[in-house]
Amino acid sequence: MGRLRTNSGLAEDLLIELDRDAGVSLHRQIEASIRASIRAGRLRAGASLPPTRTLAAGLGVSRGVVVEAYQQLVAEGYLASRSGGYTQVAASMPPAAAGAGSAASMAASMAASTAQSAARSVGSSVGFGVDFGYGRTDVSQFPRAAWLRSVRTVLTTTPNDRFAYLDGRGVPELRQALCDYLNRVRGTLAVPGNVVICNGYGQGISLLIQVLARRGARRIALEDPSSDDDARVLAGAAGLDVVGIPVGPDGVQVDALDLADADALVLTPSHQWPTGGVLSAAARAEVIRWARRRGAIVVEDDYDAEYRYDRSPVGAMQGLAPDHVVYCGTASKTLAPGLRLGWMVVPAQLVDGVAAAKLLADRGSSVIDQLTFADFLGRGEFDRHLRRMRPVYRRRRDALLDALRTHLPDLRPAGIAAGQHVVAWLPPDLEEAAVVAAAARHGLGIQGVGPFRIAGAGPGGLIFGYAILSESAIAEGVALLATAIQEVRGS
Repeated sequence: MGRLRTNSGLAEDLLIELDRDAGVSLHRQIEASIRASIRAGRLRAGASLPPTRTLAAGLGVSRGVVVEAYQQLVAEGYLASRSGGYTQVAASMPPAAAGAGSAASMAASMAASTAQSAARSVGSSVGFGVDFGYGRTDVSQFPRAAWLRSVRTVLTTTPNDRFAYLDGRGVPELRQALCDYLNRVRGTLAVPGNVVICNGYGQGISLLIQVLARRGARRIALEDPSSDDDARVLAGAAGLDVVGIPVGPDGVQVDALDLADADALVLTPSHQWPTGGVLSAAARAEVIRWARRRGAIVVEDDYDAEYRYDRSPVGAMQGLAPDHVVYCGTASKTLAPGLRLGWMVVPAQLVDGVAAAKLLADRGSSVIDQLTFADFLGRGEFDRHLRRMRPVYRRRRDALLDALRTHLPDLRPAGIAAGQHVVAWLPPDLEEAAVVAAAARHGLGIQGVGPFRIAGAGPGGLIFGYAILSESAIAEGVALLATAIQEVRGS
């Protein structure tokens, strides 16, 4: 905590609480503290805040951290810049929607939800002999030698000016390389000026929700079930209503969209998470018609489309309506989540706002990492890596399906043609939570579908993440599950 007593004439007692272990950036924490003081009346309209250097020295942070916090609050209307360099509390406050949250509260909620998700997936392997945690990719297969070649190329050939601050969209080389790749492989209609580089999907959806909320969005529709560690928590923190759209065997049920009265819709149309459904061409066309009627935005989360095994490629929806679809991609499932590389292809009317929000968030992603990935893409190394990994994941998926047929033939696998996980629906006599608990007692980590439902109703199912497991571990895990299910049925 830093408590700063300022000079006469400025805010006399400015209390800023900083928790460096909170997992939330310091400038977001400063924003939240000042915003809360203004809302509570502790900082009156017209009160001058300490100079950024003074506040930074008192808090033990860099001046740039305080500058970012002040700039964000000026953009939101809480502060106003005055001649002479002073920053004051604005004379009138921006209207606060019921339940609306700050960017800092969004970040805090995101951090907490991400921690919970990590405990369910990556971290849940602690204490389990076999863990079918979802959302993991086999980082042991990361193409280190090829990546190193690209790093060396970047460090020896990049002009000096590329290492300076850039605009919020990201380096031009990566934006062009991504357009070339996405237009070629995913069927997008991407142009470099509409691409924004971000630190993974989590940051991308956060920036987009902030921009949509500022433009007047009030309700966001999500697939039901859907992931609970990004759009759902961020939308709630931003003060948006969240409504679930039921998912069927082929993805979201588009006939429910008009009743949702939503301003934006988040979809995983190429491989619905978690059920694995693929949105049909007719359904995609209907979603686009809905978006155009309402002037709504469709967010296309294309999280694992590169991994397909038993089906033809499915093109991205963005190519059907680039003026209404935000395409989101990430290297987390294809290369490694630790790279923190993501990208969005944003409609022209939103791209400036998203790029500005990115600049306010962190001044841009690592230039060296962006240029390295651009070189990696341009050399064809990304394509080669995917060609090498598809048969690896396919063998693991096949081992899972073989084990289910052998040990648990009454479970119904779904979404098996692509991705890095499979959902298996339980027969009516098995209660999902009881099966998950029994599996844990037998040293098996596995998640049910139930916790990811918005409405809370639906058939029981289990999510099998298989990407990091050997074929023998997969067989062992399914055998353990069969024993656990026998226990549940005998109880």
